[in-house]
Amino acid sequence: MPQRDTVSWNTMIAGHVNYGNFEAAWEILREMKRCGFDFDGYTFGSILKGVACAYRCDLGEQVHSMVVKTGYAGNVYSGSALLDMYAKCGRVEEAYVVFDSLPERNSVSWNALIAGFVQVGDRKTAFWLMNCMEQEGVKLDDGAIAPILTLLDDAEFYKSTMQIHCKILKHGLDCKSTVCNATITSYSECGSIEDAERVFDGAFGSRDLVTWNSMLAAYLIHKKELLACKLFIDMQMLGFEPDIYSYTSIISAYSEEVHKNHGKSYHGLVIKRGLEKSEPISNALIARYLKSNSNSMEEALQIFKSMESKDRVSWNSILTGLSQMGLNEYALKFFGHMRYAEVEIDHYAFSAVLRSCSDLATLQLGQEIHALAHKSGLESNEFVASSLIFMYTKCGVIEGARKSFEQTPKDSSITWNSIIFGYAQHGQGYVALDLFFQMKKIKVKLDHITFVAVLTACSHMGLVEQGCKFLMSMESDYGITPRMEHYACAVDLYGRAGRLDEAKALIEAMPFKPDAMVLKTLLGACRACGNIELASQIAGYLLELEPEEHCTYVLLSDMYGHLKRWDEKASVKRLMRERGVRKVPGWSWIEIKNEVFSFKAEDRSHSHCEEIYCVLGVLMEEIKRMDFDANVKALMHDLDPMDWYCDNALLQNYDSVSLAA
Repeated sequence: MPQRDTVSWNTMIAGHVNYGNFEAAWEILREMKRCGFDFDGYTFGSILKGVACAYRCDLGEQVHSMVVKTGYAGNVYSGSALLDMYAKCGRVEEAYVVFDSLPERNSVSWNALIAGFVQVGDRKTAFWLMNCMEQEGVKLDDGAIAPILTLLDDAEFYKSTMQIHCKILKHGLDCKSTVCNATITSYSECGSIEDAERVFDGAFGSRDLVTWNSMLAAYLIHKKELLACKLFIDMQMLGFEPDIYSYTSIISAYSEEVHKNHGKSYHGLVIKRGLEKSEPISNALIARYLKSNSNSMEEALQIFKSMESKDRVSWNSILTGLSQMGLNEYALKFFGHMRYAEVEIDHYAFSAVLRSCSDLATLQLGQEIHALAHKSGLESNEFVASSLIFMYTKCGVIEGARKSFEQTPKDSSITWNSIIFGYAQHGQGYVALDLFFQMKKIKVKLDHITFVAVLTACSHMGLVEQGCKFLMSMESDYGITPRMEHYACAVDLYGRAGRLDEAKALIEAMPFKPDAMVLKTLLGACRACGNIELASQIAGYLLELEPEEHCTYVLLSDMYGHLKRWDEKASVKRLMRERGVRKVPGWSWIEIKNEVFSFKAEDRSHSHCEEIYCVLGVLMEEIKRMDFDANVKALMHDLDPMDWYCDNALLQNYDSVSLAA
């Protein structure tokens, strides 16, 4: 252009900002100044919008100084843009100062300030500003209501959500899609899926794709996977094409029934729509396969290998899947591949690999991972610290677990729960309970896992009365409703103390039907107490719930064998054969020179098995000799002097034979 004016420059700046190229917009602003053109309200409005999107508050402060110098501080357009910039950068105090200095405030100014306080989570100030806005006669619109609703995300805010909903209806904003979507989400997160459904049904004429996605997410939050699947089909029948968010949501909607009915249908749909190269969708598919069962690890790995580009979520999903499925050696190798591929190792990766170290009890490797976490600056992260505590606990180094705990901030229940579990499992129940009372004293928020740890500590120490007191006071004193795992701990508590009748009575008084975990705990208690009648009854329930679980058969068979009830034992063995159930052998492992060796009973797979069994034979002979010595000495008091002399000679002769051998 041979001649440019301020409008030309402003158009170019606004164009680059809208395109997301802030650096180019900033360079044009500087060139505009060098060419001698004056900035106006539109110039400042456009460049400040770019500053806000780029979160460059340092440059925003420079623009602010130019706004003041050029006398545009009182301009509504420039002032609102300044306010919006500070608010989006999280500088709400500066935003309020700008807002307070505006000679004229409109709904845009109010909405920008409210959104700023919503962004930093200041619920009290955001609601106060909304009330002030109404008192000044500024009409509420969707720009004010929608952000406010995002703050109402817990059951305690249900009444507030209803009040905001009333304002929405009063001001006729229920037809605004942004407001409708936020209301659905708020009701859902406050625990009322019914109200969310009513809002969704009432918005039939004003639904957009986000409305459908909001309702889809609501169903998934409330574990209504089948309704979510139906909604996913309905939205397509009504002409709404799902986006990436829709697909990732529905793919993550896993339940046994959904997986059985739909299986790989969603995966096929993704391929049909040409979306298999999308990272978020591929990550969701990997997570879905890993949720289903151990046989789907292969499918998850196939998707991972087929991905053209992989992000941290992709790597972490596979690593976590390998760890959770007990494929710990593969998990450790995969972690090595991650480092070789120069993937940034975050707290999720450290947590997963430390879990594998815990399961394998590989202390040396765990310490190496600990050093790497320390070097990465993630040692004090609550999830990494919790995994470190668990790893040291499983490796028998409770002092290392305590050291990791002491080096982390004490404001998270995650690390507290881990160290309480650690001491409970090491038989130091009193230390565990002392930590629980310290946790209460400094007002760390307790959760249901805290009480599982505390009940475990009571169980291991035989503190029956105190454990029962904790269970009964959970809801009344702490507002935590006992779950299945808490009742399982209490059953274990009674069982260890030999109080089977009370354990059985507790199960019968539970507000829900006992699951396999609770029944297995009671079955174990029956075995410890030798109550075969109750054991047979419980085993019958378990064999209906889990007919393929070998533990129940083995436990019942052993009990019958111990009581010499051979017919019943044979019946259990026959039932196992008929159902094709096989006893899974137990494995042990040992770490030598940073290599893990695993083995089972009578294993001969090791390359040095001949030498191992030779040493084992010597040890067994020594055990037999020591057992013989102990038996002879125990009988000495019952023998007369002559008998004692003969026995002693016999013992000396046995010693000489053992030595020669």
